[in-house]
Amino acid sequence: MAPLGDSEIEARLAEHPGWERRGDAIAKSFKRSDFVGSVNFVNALVGPAEAMNHHPDLELSWDTVTVSLSTHSEGGITAADFELAAKIDALA
Repeated sequence: MAPLGDSEIEARLAEHPGWERRGDAIAKSFKRSDFVGSVNFVNALVGPAEAMNHHPDLELSWDTVTVSLSTHSEGGITAADFELAAKIDALA
């Protein structure tokens, strides 16, 4: 799966509210009510990530989980990143 071009990335970001480009990745922060809510959200991401064999980079703070997606094997952002972003949004 080849990396997407800049215009394709921007077009797809417009379809995924809250996601933003950060270099060779897309990222979004999800607010939870507390630490337990953040951990539970991270646990909920395991199923979709494993099913796709596409694993996000995660940053967990007390009530916030920041998810970063990039297809490292391709050196950039691919359609798989947006597919997983949509699945993550559905969990939120």
